[in-house]
Amino acid sequence: MDEQLLRYFSGQLTVSERLELILRIENDERLKAEFIRLQNLSAVSQLSPHPTDQSEGNTHFKTFISQVKQKSQRKLFVNIGKYAAIALILVASTIWATLRLADNAAPTMNTLFVPAGQRAQITLQDGTQVWLNAQSTLTYPSHFSRKNREVKITGEAFFDVAKDRKKPFIVSTQNVHVKVLGTQFNVYSYPGAGYIQTDLVEGSVKVYQTDNENNSTVLKPNEQVVVRGSSMIVSNINNPEHLLWKNGIYSFNNERLIDIITKLELYYDITIEVKDPETFNVRYTGKFRQRDGIDEILHILQKIQPFKILKDREKNIIILST
Repeated sequence: MDEQLLRYFSGQLTVSERLELILRIENDERLKAEFIRLQNLSAVSQLSPHPTDQSEGNTHFKTFISQVKQKSQRKLFVNIGKYAAIALILVASTIWATLRLADNAAPTMNTLFVPAGQRAQITLQDGTQVWLNAQSTLTYPSHFSRKNREVKITGEAFFDVAKDRKKPFIVSTQNVHVKVLGTQFNVYSYPGAGYIQTDLVEGSVKVYQTDNENNSTVLKPNEQVVVRGSSMIVSNINNPEHLLWKNGIYSFNNERLIDIITKLELYYDITIEVKDPETFNVRYTGKFRQRDGIDEILHILQKIQPFKILKDREKNIIILST
């Protein structure tokens, strides 16, 4: 017997715990069957819950016993079927009321943070899948409202949004919002990057800045928009493989080493000082595995552009010089 079910019917669960249980019931057929069985017993046992109804309840019970004794076996099954139907209606009504309560109750806000050098994947209450890159934070509710589905992201995340035309999915990041119904897209929004980038893989998204949805940009598949300040520049995705980060691979295509190093700072939460930035303007195309770590990646880059590496582990700083 599921312990949380027993606590539910004994009235020992908090509001957030009840919401958590409802979500489990929706996704577990065996648990749902057990819930209905217990709800059935509970509903039948509480048909006359008030003291003033006790005599009426006893009268109905005696009438039912009398019918059992007097009717034929076939008629008995018919009557049991009627009572079972009543019980099922009670169960359905109770489930509906519980779900309605869950929908109207204030959701619990959850936060998922991914540390440096790691990545994570989570499935939200509506079935939407989210992948988070290193040094990223996702803030999401325990359940969505009836009007929309809104989450907040800091860092980088890839979304595979469950379709629901009645409830748009909104990703908020800094002063930019991405609004969709059901699609696949990537959002890059590290606070220190100086820009916010959205790449669309499938479907369509509308990108707009806070309190200015009328001035928006709608992307088509294989397009990206880069937001800097109040400007929004749309272009084709020139390196689709940079989305491989959700599989643990960092891919760069004809990018300056200085820009790659800046991203590595974000991914691995380390300060990298470059003594002569001009010598790192050489462009590089290649892939790194996330699990290789910053040291191995820098040694690979050394083969493209020779430089010296000095580490200050106490201050978490790496100094690159020629």
